[in-house]
Amino acid sequence: MADPPPTPDGLTRCPWAKNALAVHYHDHEWGVPVHDDRRLFEFLVLEGAQAGLSWDTVLRRRDAYRAAFAGFDPVLVAAYNEARLAALLVEPGIVRNRAKLASAVQNARAVLALVEEQGSLDGFLWRFVDGAPRQNAWRTPHEVPATTPEAVALSRALRGGGFSFVGPTICYAFMQAVGMVNDHLVGCYRHAQLRGVVAHPL
Repeated sequence: MADPPPTPDGLTRCPWAKNALAVHYHDHEWGVPVHDDRRLFEFLVLEGAQAGLSWDTVLRRRDAYRAAFAGFDPVLVAAYNEARLAALLVEPGIVRNRAKLASAVQNARAVLALVEEQGSLDGFLWRFVDGAPRQNAWRTPHEVPATTPEAVALSRALRGGGFSFVGPTICYAFMQAVGMVNDHLVGCYRHAQLRGVVAHPL
C-alpha cells in the first residue's frame, strides 16, 4: 500500500490525524517521549477514559479533564472523595462514566504509592522499554499492533500495583502516546524526527 498522500501543508502524516485538533496532537505530542510524572499520569487517565470511545472524543474534552482533575496533580486527585466523584458525574465536559472516574482517583493513589516505593512513575514505566523508545517501522495502519509483550508486562505490573483501566491494549496506546514506542508510519514526517531520540537515564 502506498504512503498516505501529503496534506495541504505539504506534510505526510499518519492517516488518523484527520482534523485540526488531531493534527496538532499528532505533530506536537503523539510519540514524543514524556518523562514528567504529572503528564504521565494525565495520559494514564486519558487513555483509560478513551476505552471504548474514539481518541478525538477525549481530545475534545482534554481541557475539561484538566480542570476536573486538578491539572492531573496525583496528590490532589488522590484526595477526591465520594462527594467529589458525585460532582464529576454531572460535569458536562468529561466522559461521565463512574467506573472510569473512580479509576482515575484509584490510579492517583496508586501513583503515589508507586512513587514512594520506586522513586518516580517515569523510572518505573520506562524500564519496560529499557529507557529508550522502541523504533518501529510500520508502513500501513494494519501493521500496527494493538498490544505487545511489553504492554502485557506493563499491564500486569500496573494491575499488581493497584491500577485499573490498564489492560494491555490501553497500555500499548499509552506507550504510543508517551513515546515509549515510535509508531508513526515510516511515510509520516514525524517518524524520522522521532527516530533520533536518545535513551533516557533510568
